[in-house]
Amino acid sequence: MSSEDALVLATRNQGKIAELSLLAAPLGLTIRGLPDGCPEVEETGATFAENALLKARSAAAFTAQVAIADDSGLEVDALDKAPGVRSARYSEGPDGPATDARNREKLLAALQGVPHPRRAARFRCALAACAPNGSHLLVEGAWEGYIAAEPSGSNGFGYDPVFFDPDLGRTAASLTREEKNRRSHRARALAALLREWPSFWQTWRALKIEP
Repeated sequence: MSSEDALVLATRNQGKIAELSLLAAPLGLTIRGLPDGCPEVEETGATFAENALLKARSAAAFTAQVAIADDSGLEVDALDKAPGVRSARYSEGPDGPATDARNREKLLAALQGVPHPRRAARFRCALAACAPNGSHLLVEGAWEGYIAAEPSGSNGFGYDPVFFDPDLGRTAASLTREEKNRRSHRARALAALLREWPSFWQTWRALKIEP
């Protein structure tokens, strides 16, 4: 893939850029973050998929390149799938903006006294790829687990320190980057995207070279 064919990842979240870049590198894909001047998109969608499409379409229109957007978050069954699409803004309020630490504190407080069997949760990722002509792909991936009673681990970001993977017996923040990338919701969504990628990309390239 040449530099002019690089994909734009519609986010300024450095954690997501690094994670998806690492996942895509062995596949020969180059992923770049949003360029300066690209407008912010208000995430008004009711689902991860709707928000991913909003962001990918905006970035593709601005850059005239194929853009990929991820919208992801945490669903906790005992909280009726909250924080859901508000995962990044879960602790936002009159007392201050949302931060990773405040989000985790609010989540653990909401689950105070809830027994382990009812703390089932999942990270969910919707991944959209949009071309400037409006054509798009949309896929999802999920990572099933539980919410731990307290944070553990220093890797990752967001809710990683409280998301417990029962198969590995550790939180997401206690996994190595390689372990996380074999199991994460983003890795699964990207794998799903790549299964459909060749026909999508070939169609877009054919449109680009038409006289």
